[in-house]
Amino acid sequence: MFLLNTISKTKKLIIKTTIITTLAASVVALSNGPIALATSSPLTTDYHVYLNGTYIGNVTDKAVVDRVINDKVDEFKKSNKDLNFGSQVEYIPEQVFNSSANDLETIQNLKNTFQLQAEAAAIVIDGKPAVYVADKNTAEEVIKDLKLKYVSENQLEELEARKEQATKTLPPLKENETRLLDVRLSKNVTIEAENIEPDQILSASDAVTFLQKGTLQEKKYAVQEGDALESIAHNNGLKIPDLLALNPGLTGASLLKIGQEINVTVLKPYVEVVVEKEVNQKEVIAYADQVVEDSSMPKGETKEKQQGQNGSRTVTYNISEQNGVAVKKMQTSEQILQQPVNHIVIKGTKAIPSRGEGSFGWPTVGGYVSSQMGYRWGKMHKGIDIARPSNRTIKAADNGVVVSAGYDNGGYGNKVIIDHKNGFRTLYGHMSSINVKVGQTVSKGTAVGIMGATGDATGVHLHFEVFKNGSLVNPLSYLRR
Repeated sequence: MFLLNTISKTKKLIIKTTIITTLAASVVALSNGPIALATSSPLTTDYHVYLNGTYIGNVTDKAVVDRVINDKVDEFKKSNKDLNFGSQVEYIPEQVFNSSANDLETIQNLKNTFQLQAEAAAIVIDGKPAVYVADKNTAEEVIKDLKLKYVSENQLEELEARKEQATKTLPPLKENETRLLDVRLSKNVTIEAENIEPDQILSASDAVTFLQKGTLQEKKYAVQEGDALESIAHNNGLKIPDLLALNPGLTGASLLKIGQEINVTVLKPYVEVVVEKEVNQKEVIAYADQVVEDSSMPKGETKEKQQGQNGSRTVTYNISEQNGVAVKKMQTSEQILQQPVNHIVIKGTKAIPSRGEGSFGWPTVGGYVSSQMGYRWGKMHKGIDIARPSNRTIKAADNGVVVSAGYDNGGYGNKVIIDHKNGFRTLYGHMSSINVKVGQTVSKGTAVGIMGATGDATGVHLHFEVFKNGSLVNPLSYLRR
């Protein structure tokens, strides 16, 4: 046996070639004995070639096999200079009178079966090899780089130093300070030496990507006409948040372009990074709204007694994250820095028939808004129109006093205006008849007339307007059904 070493700073290429000497094949002497041997053809040597125990063929010269092996080795070393590999070749010589060796056939068989076995390090997850790298140091680098995707190198070094010191108690965190408690992988991970085919060995960066995503090839989808983010996600087994996470810069409001490539890789990580950390942060304590009822104040009237003021606290959480996503959060301590001050509002509860409560009821029995407030037909439509009620009774939207009741020559026809004595007035137009008179106090829901089509009306409906402190406002902002 001999070792053939190749040039490398830290690695060596090992070709193990074993020559097994056997007795020469029996020579059958001719009947003439020694005289016959002397006159017979001279003996030659054939070599039977075995590769890792498998018979390849026979050759007349071992050098033809060595050249094939060396060519394979040189070809591989050009792109894999730092890897070790070895292969065992056995030559069994046989002395024969007439050679039966077939060099060409043996070389072809050798090329078809010869495979280099590289010395590598397997990263084993829960007992199964997941990825292969050049050596143990590279494997350890991959595991560290996985962790560094979610924590900084300084944090990791500080954590390791603290573990070595075996500190039992940790000082309380300062305000807005974060401290790692543990960084680990979600599954049992070990490193084992293995001999494998060289093309299975990945670089450290590719190994990290493979463990994170479960693939090195990202699947792309070209946007087609009519596509939407929802359909693209659904057709590729993804949810919208997952699709957006795979495509930085893409948002739910993004405008898709035909032909645009979108990453639709379904991630299947082999292992996740678990980060346990302690976080102290300052938080706002929101003030509460408090309502105090006052029976001496008219219903619908409010008065602020005390302004609200937020408080503050520092709170410490223990947080567990998997691949950067919080899966558990538990509060461990709290310090109140400033108590919040409640916002106190006094609310009147005294019912006054002539005073509105501040909210408007629907002024008809059902119906729908057939025309909204705004410009139409070249002029301003000052209120809303309500048509097709269950019956045509028109009701007071809130408590108040009737200040106008009669026919209006300005286009409203029969109209009623109610002053609600709280800054609001409401107007009811186009009625066929009026049931109230000026000065009359009405309560919310009182029938004030019957829906009609008087004045400038093209059909039976109620025209309804709302004024606040003398200015028109949109009734739909105040009506409650």
